[in-house]
Amino acid sequence: MRGGRKPGSCAAIRPFPLSSSSRSSNGLASSEDIVGGPPRWIGRGLSCVCIKRKGIYERDFTNLTPLQVERLKMLKHRMNIYFDPSRNDHQETLRALWNAAYPDTELIGLISEQWKQMGWQGKDPSTDFRGAGFISLENLLFFAKSFTVPFQSLLNKQGGKRAAWEYPFAVAGVNITFMIKQMLDLDSSKPRTFIKTVLLQMLAGDDRAFDLLYCVAFMIMDKQWLEKKASYMEFNEVLRSTRTQLERELLFDDVVRIEDMPSYSLLL
Repeated sequence: MRGGRKPGSCAAIRPFPLSSSSRSSNGLASSEDIVGGPPRWIGRGLSCVCIKRKGIYERDFTNLTPLQVERLKMLKHRMNIYFDPSRNDHQETLRALWNAAYPDTELIGLISEQWKQMGWQGKDPSTDFRGAGFISLENLLFFAKSFTVPFQSLLNKQGGKRAAWEYPFAVAGVNITFMIKQMLDLDSSKPRTFIKTVLLQMLAGDDRAFDLLYCVAFMIMDKQWLEKKASYMEFNEVLRSTRTQLERELLFDDVVRIEDMPSYSLLL
């Protein structure tokens, strides 16, 4: 049963206060926060130090299989690609996202007031990808194509009692990508956390593991948003609790695939 799971116990580190200067006018990490490094709010919430090792991952962190090495390399390559509005393939991916989100509405142009409807901060969505990169667009498109019903529900804010000032969907998605990147510590050359080791094991079985984790994270974030009756100024707090929930579920001993996570059911 789900209730019988025992995740690795965690010691909470006292969070640093979140500076008001790190927020944009809508309460999310602004593009200025992202340029030149991680947004200032990242890592300033509840951190987790795993004390009890997850049994199936009690092994040398450097003992990676060739498949794990290859898929980690591919994922890191994806994460190092910046969104380039001059590239045709990036333009087409952006158009594909629009078509997946609004199949019955023609897009006027890649720079258009229409993009605000999806939750971008301005008429040019390319300015919101900085920091999270092209993979954040890929994540949104994967979500839209793989889980159409929950994607549309979140996009159109159809579930639950919503706040007067809701989180902007697309920018929230970019922030979720960045949060997962930070949580997994993918920039390190060797796994230094159990969370990253868990993902490497999952990648060996499914090269979509990161994208699936993103979809689960988005659903958890929205669920917690509703449960907390949050408004846009509380987005960072909700994102921190989303990260905590992800870490907790990934460390359950019987979670060996993203599909095994309890919150994966939110996508079904």
